[in-house]
Amino acid sequence: MAKRKRLSPPRLDIAPEAAPETKSAFPSYPLGVAPTRNMPIASVAREAAGSAALDEMGRTLSEAREEGRLIQWLPLEEIDESYLVRDRIETCEEEMQALIDSLRDRGQQTAIEVADLGEGAKPRWGLISGWRRLTALRRIATEEGTPGRVLAIPRSPRNAAEAYRAMVEENEIRVGLSHYERARIVARAADAGVYVDDMEALRALFGAATRSRRSKIGSFVRIVRALDAELRFPTQIGERAGLALVRALDDDPELIERLRARLAAAAPAEAEAEAALLAEAIAETIAKAEVPAPIDTPAPAPARRSLPRATAVELRPGLSCRETSAGLLLSGELLEQDGMRDRILALLREGISL
Repeated sequence: MAKRKRLSPPRLDIAPEAAPETKSAFPSYPLGVAPTRNMPIASVAREAAGSAALDEMGRTLSEAREEGRLIQWLPLEEIDESYLVRDRIETCEEEMQALIDSLRDRGQQTAIEVADLGEGAKPRWGLISGWRRLTALRRIATEEGTPGRVLAIPRSPRNAAEAYRAMVEENEIRVGLSHYERARIVARAADAGVYVDDMEALRALFGAATRSRRSKIGSFVRIVRALDAELRFPTQIGERAGLALVRALDDDPELIERLRARLAAAAPAEAEAEAALLAEAIAETIAKAEVPAPIDTPAPAPARRSLPRATAVELRPGLSCRETSAGLLLSGELLEQDGMRDRILALLREGISL
């Protein structure tokens, strides 16, 4: 008979043997964590979490930068303020000094907008909006003798037209421009080739404006085209005075050259003097148009119903009619549509009333 092995009671003074180490047939490690011999699981998880957090932060910053949601400090010398033709012609020194005092006291509260011109560009960033803030910060830096910096939001406009719209919209919201300044940026954007012509620039830059305001800006474009180089205080031309000047230019084609000569000769040093000169020219044009015909001239044609000289009658949305010394003047956005002028001429030839 085989002997049975006697079992001894367990002894508490002897440590149990360590369990044999088990290894997975297919070990795996988190991305970005280099495997090491006998690496603790907690350490692996900690390093993996840190790496994932850094990757997520990098992606978030990249997306914020691309979407224009990242505000950052930029050196003042790295901002090119001539990137776009500015819509603001002049600034009030009193208002600029108030802005400088505010920046000194509270710091910059609102970031400017810039476009990234590329790593090789010098300066690197083109100014879209925030010209007054940038100018004030540069004056502070000059007075303090420091390089200076500015809070900026990098934008990624798809083209120049989008950048111009951003500039105009920002100024419309913050500080309203004069009609002349609005008209001037329309003309300059068209001259720069951003838009095909003034009408396209007007619709694109001020598409959110009412039809009445857009029409007035379009009228002031006529003044910009005629007298921009001669006028010294164009932003002081009020709405009514500007529209009266446009009517005078339409009534008298020779008025442009006379005004240019008078402005050059007078060289008015104050806005009031320039305004008086313009008003005088307008009054002369109106008087000239109302001079009665000489007695020995043929009898005039039978009187016909006419439109008031100072009033434009809207024939239909986008098409207005006004009587001038040369006849009836049609104006409005509708005339810019393809084929509209030819259709109107055809109707007039056929004697069909509009």
